[in-house]
Amino acid sequence: WCWRSFWVSDNGDVVPQGLVNLCGTRTVSLAGWWLAAASRAQHLSRPSLSLHPSQGVSLGDTVTLRCHLPQPAAWVRLYKEGHWIHSNYKYKVQDTADFSFLSTNWQHAGTYRCRYRLPWSAVESEKSDPVELVLTDHRFPPPSISLSPEECVETGTNATIQCGNKDYGAAFLLHKDGCSAPIQRQDLDVVGTATFTVFGVTPADSGTYRCSYRPWGHPFLSSPLGNNVTLEVTPTPAPPGAADSSHGNLVVAVVGGCTATFLFILVLVVFFLLTAQRRRIRRDECPAPSHSPPCFDAGNPAEKPEDMEFQVSIRVREPQTPA
Repeated sequence: WCWRSFWVSDNGDVVPQGLVNLCGTRTVSLAGWWLAAASRAQHLSRPSLSLHPSQGVSLGDTVTLRCHLPQPAAWVRLYKEGHWIHSNYKYKVQDTADFSFLSTNWQHAGTYRCRYRLPWSAVESEKSDPVELVLTDHRFPPPSISLSPEECVETGTNATIQCGNKDYGAAFLLHKDGCSAPIQRQDLDVVGTATFTVFGVTPADSGTYRCSYRPWGHPFLSSPLGNNVTLEVTPTPAPPGAADSSHGNLVVAVVGGCTATFLFILVLVVFFLLTAQRRRIRRDECPAPSHSPPCFDAGNPAEKPEDMEFQVSIRVREPQTPA
């Protein structure tokens, strides 16, 4: 059996097309199989590419470009500036592929991407997002740096960091310790000083900052990091008189609470005094002499008139006999 296949390039993707003819009397069309393979390829997820170490790679250092695959693949290819430069065949299907440069030189600097191919398919995935390999060349002097204001900066104000080099520098980058990538970049038309402004600083902006630059004509070469400056952000102080006002409000609140409590107690005392006086007056207005019915308290049901005993004297006169 001899196979003949035709290949065409469609936007950089290698896609088989047409019929595969069998030598002999039998002809088998595999167009359906190729169509299924192409359909599967359209759903291949894009890989991602990472750099190790992520920054601070100097000439002569070892660096690794790692292609992360969304699913195990057999073939992985590395591209530089759009051109295929290396392939990595995975004898054991894996989900990562490493491409290492043991001793980097200026030719290794540039933009890289990767793509992969599944074991059962001849169609490759889309390329990953680009990753820049920038090499530090210590032949270039580090830039100068300054911070304004130099003392502590209050929250909400602006801080300015200036980076400069009088001989080199087309693009200046601002770095913050703890961040894997530059936090700001500024391209200059002429050699001079780049000014970076941090607007409305917060405590999260506190930290150590450094600068680097990329020389003219060498976009993937970098100067070493220069000296550092430290930005300290302090909370905004309270306006004058705020503490006295707060203390006065507290005093007013305490005095108000004490006054309300005193008035409440005073009302209770007056109420009890009035009640006692009313009872005393009622007792004085109801004397109980021996010849009159006793006084009773209408509020005491035990002293109702029907419950009182009365003594009645009856004198009987005997009838007289007529003379």
